[in-house]
Amino acid sequence: MASPATNPPNPSNHTNPATVSPVFITTESLHSILSHHHLIQHFHTSLPTVSSSLHTPIRQAHEVSPSSSLLLMPSWSTSPSLPFIGVKLVTYFPQNSSLNLPGIHASYVLFSSTTGQTLASMDGTVLTLYRTSCVSGLASKILAREDSQVLVMVGAGALAPHLIKAHLAARPSLRKVIIWNRTLKKAKVLVEKLRKECVGVCFESNEKLEEVIELGDIVSCATNANAPLVKGKKLKVGAHLDLVGSFKETMRECDDEAIKRGRVFVDNEAALVEAGELVGAIERGVIDKKDVGFLVDLIEGVNIGRRNSEEITVFKSVGSAVVDILAAQLVYEGYMKSA
Repeated sequence: MASPATNPPNPSNHTNPATVSPVFITTESLHSILSHHHLIQHFHTSLPTVSSSLHTPIRQAHEVSPSSSLLLMPSWSTSPSLPFIGVKLVTYFPQNSSLNLPGIHASYVLFSSTTGQTLASMDGTVLTLYRTSCVSGLASKILAREDSQVLVMVGAGALAPHLIKAHLAARPSLRKVIIWNRTLKKAKVLVEKLRKECVGVCFESNEKLEEVIELGDIVSCATNANAPLVKGKKLKVGAHLDLVGSFKETMRECDDEAIKRGRVFVDNEAALVEAGELVGAIERGVIDKKDVGFLVDLIEGVNIGRRNSEEITVFKSVGSAVVDILAAQLVYEGYMKSA
């Protein structure tokens, strides 16, 4: 499989009605095209240049049942260098854990923004795992200490191995990964899996969350918690806290003290109205909206990231169609290049 292209696509390759045929990109092909390192790099170089040309309506969330949801996430570009329309359809069924099934399933469809033709469809679930983890990896690359050695992973679900690999790609200095999960057995299974896949890193599980939080140079959380798991007083000086799990006001992975102690950054404005950690902290006066920084500003240097080795940084992501379409672009270009 050829390496995925990182240059802007040639519109003539994708929008000529005589040459465009829709393709189905298998999950196996997606895995072979994407890597956490390359996707982090792609986000780093592309986000500042394409953000102004992308239209990303607020995602629609529909309640299918009291516990399950359907989300629609569209995005389209007006730039010739990114001639795409993308739509992700997502279902969220948290009760699937009792059936030993993932709680999130998704499909992604890519269209030409010139002709409207369907270009490709792919596994939106796997695409989401890569793009979500790599957004966190990019934030870690900018905000975590360069000498970070210990990563604490809170949660052992489908996103956890991707987050771990993204942080390892962003911070090669990491030497130990400690995994905590409510069900210790699940953490142990993930440890064994990653020991076979990641060389040069020590993996272990631990059931005492508050003890391991104190050890983390980077603490990454991907859970469905409604009550804070990470207590701010336990964060070590200079730690970077990565919050991924919550996307509703009722969800919360850390307490107010963690928000208060850290400089807070988000992936996009939706986090300020969707993430329970921030919505509550803003309502209670723990933090002001104007004090929250944005990832794109960090990339562009408009906002300064880590200012010293003792500062605590907090990054909260809720996801966006912008990174969906950029990840799909990388997959589609890589697939067409190797076809």
